[in-house]
Amino acid sequence: MFNALGLLKERRFLPLFVTQFLGAFNDNLFKTAMVLFATYQIFNDAEMEAHFNALATGLAILPFFLLSALSGQLADTYDKSRIIRLVKTAEIFIMVFGAAGLLAAKAGYTSVGLGMMLGAVLMLGTHSTFFGPIKYAILPQHLKDHEVLGGTGLVEAATYLSILLGTVLAGWIAVEAAAGLVIIVALIGWVTGRMVPPAPRMGPPLKINYNPITASWHLISATMHIRRLFLAILAISFFWTIGSVLIIIFPPLVKNVLTADEKVASLAIAIFSVGVAIGSVAINAMLKGKISARYSPISVVAMGAFVVAFSVEARLFRPAPAGQMYDVATFLTHSQSLIIMATLLAIAVAGGMFVVPLYAFLTTTVTKDQTARTVAANNVVNAGAMTIGAVAVLVITGFGVTPQDMLLLVAAMCLVSAWLAQKLHRACD
Repeated sequence: MFNALGLLKERRFLPLFVTQFLGAFNDNLFKTAMVLFATYQIFNDAEMEAHFNALATGLAILPFFLLSALSGQLADTYDKSRIIRLVKTAEIFIMVFGAAGLLAAKAGYTSVGLGMMLGAVLMLGTHSTFFGPIKYAILPQHLKDHEVLGGTGLVEAATYLSILLGTVLAGWIAVEAAAGLVIIVALIGWVTGRMVPPAPRMGPPLKINYNPITASWHLISATMHIRRLFLAILAISFFWTIGSVLIIIFPPLVKNVLTADEKVASLAIAIFSVGVAIGSVAINAMLKGKISARYSPISVVAMGAFVVAFSVEARLFRPAPAGQMYDVATFLTHSQSLIIMATLLAIAVAGGMFVVPLYAFLTTTVTKDQTARTVAANNVVNAGAMTIGAVAVLVITGFGVTPQDMLLLVAAMCLVSAWLAQKLHRACD
């Protein structure tokens, strides 16, 4: 992993690394501030909180489903660094709009503010849709073959560390401060984005299909016939379906089951982010730079086992007295808090070890002029799977299923991911 860390000294990697770090930080700072603000200060009903979180998740995912095919075609047709500059310019305007929504809701214009915030989430999803294929597809173009897994691991680790910082800050700073900070970070990201070296088209020019339905269909059919890509994309999709379920149920679980405030919620999400970053770095060291799914099946089985343990621990947790909530200090001195946080960390470490090699498969299985479209095809399938997960949460919570029981569904899905990862490993032997 020390060789991979050396990439941080290289101009061919560092500006992209910083730009995607700032983008992920900003995205999660805004979304977490919005969700925690709505959960703790606007709504006072667990079902309404889950529905709002599901709606926000669905709006963030929708652009991936509709526009990933277009984004992949554009990234494989035009200079990727130019697209980065355009996307980072758009981020500034999105954050100004979203910040205005936060301030409007805080000022008492709840309906208008919520509408603007959800609109910003939709636009941020569009922003990520066009940036997502580039941050992975540009790596094989700027890095040597033996550096791709390390670079992918660093990008994944940085993404989750940025989630860590974004979620912690969202829980600890005022809504007004969050509104100002997202604009400042967008401006800094615009500057670093302009430093990314050129990454021109590698293959012949494409005839771009602007129809989202036919473009998505052609993109997926052109990718999924390659067996190991098919298996990698399915495994990643199951993983992100699991992620979408956890994202939706987690804030209500912290509030209503662990009876803790928004600072504890942000701390828990931060611990999860640290765990994924640790897993992302560790798997590269274990594989010594070789792209392999060898450890993916056991990693996701372990993840499922830890999820079951987390469900049991949540059921046994001693809640705060009626009408009260644990703050960070009282939660951390709670006799059961350390095991809760340690289990959450273990879930995340196992998840990071599972997913990083699969992303490396996407960018090394095809030629360099097809990498963005391959990542985009993955994003389309992932978006569909995550949408199914979000809808499933809405339906299941409508039947009165608790977050603790929902975690058992997540554990079962881990077994499906393990089966797919094992088939991928065998297909690559």
